[in-house]
Amino acid sequence: MSETTKPSSSALPGTVFVFDIETVPDITGGRHLLGLENLADTEVAEALFFKRRQENGGELLRAHLQRIVAISVVMRTVDRLKVWSLGGPEAPEEELIRRFFAGIEEYRPTLVSWNGGGFDLPVLHYRALLHGVSAPRYWDTGDQDQSSRWNNYLSRFHWRHLDLMDVLSAWQPRMVAPLAEIAVLLGFPGKLGMDGSKVWAAFQAGDIAGIRHYCETDVLNTYLIYLRFELIRGRLSADGYQREGQRLRELLTTDSATKPHFGEFLAAWRPTTGEDN
Repeated sequence: MSETTKPSSSALPGTVFVFDIETVPDITGGRHLLGLENLADTEVAEALFFKRRQENGGELLRAHLQRIVAISVVMRTVDRLKVWSLGGPEAPEEELIRRFFAGIEEYRPTLVSWNGGGFDLPVLHYRALLHGVSAPRYWDTGDQDQSSRWNNYLSRFHWRHLDLMDVLSAWQPRMVAPLAEIAVLLGFPGKLGMDGSKVWAAFQAGDIAGIRHYCETDVLNTYLIYLRFELIRGRLSADGYQREGQRLRELLTTDSATKPHFGEFLAAWRPTTGEDN
């Protein structure tokens, strides 16, 4: 787990969770739904992909047929900054989901994502339903806390969950952009050796660590885009933006000796608007 405790003054919300998930086909669910009890895992996965190709020409499975294998978070508070993946590499899916929603129950953070409303959260909803994970604060829209009526995690135009892809595209599906391309345009690293299309192969090869590292670099890209968004939104001054970027650089530098993917991320991060060259 990466963490700093340096105070930082800004107008950002008290606690922010920038999150991302990585998924593989839900082999158990697919086996039951398609009646493929006697097939190997790889054959069940191919059957799911084939069925999806027939439906829409692609292989991205529907949300309810995704199994979560990694959840990574950048947690930013007034005096703390952490980057980590929930649970251990061998933690079961249920534990990852429970940890995610437990963090919301404890901190009631602002959630930040890239396409979280279109993918990550629906997957988390279905998998929480499957595992019976309770999260009253997350699901509250005003029945328990009146303030949640006006700002909650579920309503599209509320700010408790900030889906940067949706907001920056003005909620226009034809205007959305890939995370990696926006990151690179802004001078941030983008993808570093892995992308979502390679996660299933990495999982089959037992490379859970590689998947977690990839997920962590995705949340780092998202966090940096979030800081830039708060700059153009007027909630961070140019000086505040520079301080937040330097704070993250120091954190990654400290931990790069034990987390080489942080060092790779730093090396690919170009100074841009509001940062020292």
